[in-house]
Amino acid sequence: MVNYWKSKLLPKIKKVFENPKKAAGLEACKTFDESKEQYSKECEEKKSDLEPKVTEIYQASSTEIKALIKEPTDSGVKKHSAAVQKFLDELAKIEFPGSKTVSEAATKVGPAYVSGPVLFVFEKVSTFVVTTEEEKKEEAAPPPAEAQPETSGAEVKEKEIAVEAAAEEKAEEPPKAEEPAAAEPPKP
Repeated sequence: MVNYWKSKLLPKIKKVFENPKKAAGLEACKTFDESKEQYSKECEEKKSDLEPKVTEIYQASSTEIKALIKEPTDSGVKKHSAAVQKFLDELAKIEFPGSKTVSEAATKVGPAYVSGPVLFVFEKVSTFVVTTEEEKKEEAAPPPAEAQPETSGAEVKEKEIAVEAAAEEKAEEPPKAEEPAAAEPPKP
């Protein structure tokens, strides 16, 4: 009786309670993990071609996606799954390495079930976006003047404190009255 229970009934009960999307998502994650290195190499090889396209897609995306790319989290992928799917589809159009596979899997089972591969793609996208944002900040910042000596914040504060202390000492001293040069008797 126990063998019949284990061999016939238990598998049927598990199937009823098992989530087919979750199983498909795990399978997709497993196959994606096997080809991660290949996708990383492709990203490095195609970096110059992909950078302007990825930056354009990133700039056109929503603030939720921008936040997810800067700080990718599982909960963020689950929360904004529609926006994530749209972003993955855009990446697949430009043939970003790995995005087509992830986009197809996310279409079938949902981005939440393939969050590992989605986060991997977002991390790769962030390398393109972060470098372009840093370059823009460097261009916007004026170059430091060579004539000005570089001082640390601590040195500047010490100088400010010394100047303030000197000013306070001068303010605390009572003004000196001029002493007469010779003592003259008072006139009646």
